[in-house]
Amino acid sequence: MDYYIDTHAHLYAKAFAPDRTDVLARCEEAKIGRVYMPNIDHTSIDDMLELESRSGGRCLSMMGLHPCYVKKDFERELYIVEEWLAKRKFVAVGEIGTDLHWDKTFWEQQKEAFTIQVNWAKKYNLPIIIHCRESVDETIELVEGLADGKLTGIFHCFSGDAAQAERVTRMGFLLGIGGVATYKNGGLDAVLPTVGLEHLVLETDCPYLAPVPYRGKRNEPSYIPLVAHRMSEIMKIPVEQLQAATTANALKLFHPA
Repeated sequence: MDYYIDTHAHLYAKAFAPDRTDVLARCEEAKIGRVYMPNIDHTSIDDMLELESRSGGRCLSMMGLHPCYVKKDFERELYIVEEWLAKRKFVAVGEIGTDLHWDKTFWEQQKEAFTIQVNWAKKYNLPIIIHCRESVDETIELVEGLADGKLTGIFHCFSGDAAQAERVTRMGFLLGIGGVATYKNGGLDAVLPTVGLEHLVLETDCPYLAPVPYRGKRNEPSYIPLVAHRMSEIMKIPVEQLQAATTANALKLFHPA
């Protein structure tokens, strides 16, 4: 498996409209074998599925309602998610979770939407992809309450401390590591050496969170090797070992035997 996997990329986003074909070509050059795409809300579904159909199997779709899009009408959004999960196969339920960074108005609704979607993941035997910006402890507690021994997934864009990482991995969840690992004050330098390779996957969250030296610019999957090289430096292991392990971890999660 001499290739990387981007476990979290919004490649269908309008930010890629002008040059999406070139972005996909750079994926191939950078040996990004697969790209997993989390859904946002009902407005992103068509573009996501269209890209999946045109990607020749490289880009694969998830289905879920992003916590930042949980508003007064979240039940209507969830009805659409439920319809799609019943209609066809997805690789995961995501992106779901909680967010206390932007708006705390719908915190109770966020927790309700998360719980409902986790139960759908259990029903369809799918992993969950968890967003938990400035709500890591709260989200860990929610997952601990919903865990049934089989529930698994990724804590996407993990930026917690070593103790939080240990709680996440103890539940059988993976940590999604992206551009933040390359930031001088990202905080992951102290965390990654405490985490076993079997608990890690790579991601971009593109078009957001581009790694150094592209920080502040549009992110894309071909930047995954930059993240991998920085992680290998922090963890003091060969980058080839990190690439092989993270790819195997992603395939095991999204395509269990």
